[in-house]
Amino acid sequence: MQAYLILANGRVFRGQSIGCPGTTIGEVVFATGMVGFEETLTDPSYYGQIITQTYPLIGNYGMNHEDVESGKVWARGYIVREACKTPSNFRSEETLDAFLKKQGVIGIEGIDTRSLTRTLRESGVMNGAITTEFDPAAEPEKTAALLPQIQAYAVTEAVASVTCRAPQTFEPTAPGAWGDAPLHVALLDLGCKNNIVRCLQKRGCRVTVLPGGTTPAELAALAPDGLMLSNGPGDPAENVEIIRNIAQMLDTGIPAFGICLGHQLTALAAGAQTTKLKYGHRGANQPVSHVSGRRTFITSQNHGYAVVGDTLPAGVGAVSYTNANDGTCEGIDYHKWNCFTVQFHPEANGGPKDTEFLFDEFISRMLAAKGVTNDA
Repeated sequence: MQAYLILANGRVFRGQSIGCPGTTIGEVVFATGMVGFEETLTDPSYYGQIITQTYPLIGNYGMNHEDVESGKVWARGYIVREACKTPSNFRSEETLDAFLKKQGVIGIEGIDTRSLTRTLRESGVMNGAITTEFDPAAEPEKTAALLPQIQAYAVTEAVASVTCRAPQTFEPTAPGAWGDAPLHVALLDLGCKNNIVRCLQKRGCRVTVLPGGTTPAELAALAPDGLMLSNGPGDPAENVEIIRNIAQMLDTGIPAFGICLGHQLTALAAGAQTTKLKYGHRGANQPVSHVSGRRTFITSQNHGYAVVGDTLPAGVGAVSYTNANDGTCEGIDYHKWNCFTVQFHPEANGGPKDTEFLFDEFISRMLAAKGVTNDA
């Protein structure tokens, strides 16, 4: 079946359908990872977006139920150069095409993803639509009718759409190195990936995942040892009430660690500003340097907005990491609060885990707040 990608600037790509037939509209972005396609598809941070994979062959090791980062695909569409039809891996349970069909996702393969990526890099992220319902060249009037809808599309109410509806607690999967009762971490679900929970569990933590709209009073009633602020989708500045709640939560002195959207919302709560990037950072090969200049890490990232480091009020905190490519803020250590945040993903399951030590730093902060020494 033929499929077509129509960009907001009127450009059309012709390819073949993968996944479900139909029409979908979203914000077209590109991700540079060579692997981790299942984690990418099920990452809630891609809510409202149509994902383009820059690597030419996707699905070569198949799909399985163990590698998902959430309960469903949140992306509105999927674009690949070639979808592998004969995956080869002992863990493979189904093909990419079968997975997309099961999830109700509309996709397209066989287009020049290099050209598309170049367009997005030069012009910036733009809206688009994937359709199997008409040929734009044969029925230009349908294209003309769809273009205003494409151009008007916006990702809104993202966190409210992806967050959990009720609290859920997960027990530790390993004993804590300090040999005491489990540390209790409250994880504010702003679009949380499953591996954040697993990274805490294997360090001896009990994790209670909370809806994004949890109030400071509800958090206080839980009396956790630490607060984790997850990744998530959308424009961070849209979350006015959550930002206000985070400020009040951190004012209590609770040890806190924020990732991605959690990093951005904390910065906004501290009085800094965020900005939309031209085409964002999405993939498993983003270089991040510590401000000391001693180390640069290769990180996994997925975000279209960034904190403007220079807008952080004096005395509140300091930028700790920067992106080695474009110099954008990648982390903040706060003086005002017992909190540190990073823009990248130290829990990356489909990418490098070089920065997973940040979870250990979070553990140390929680133990210090309890007056316990971690001898591990």
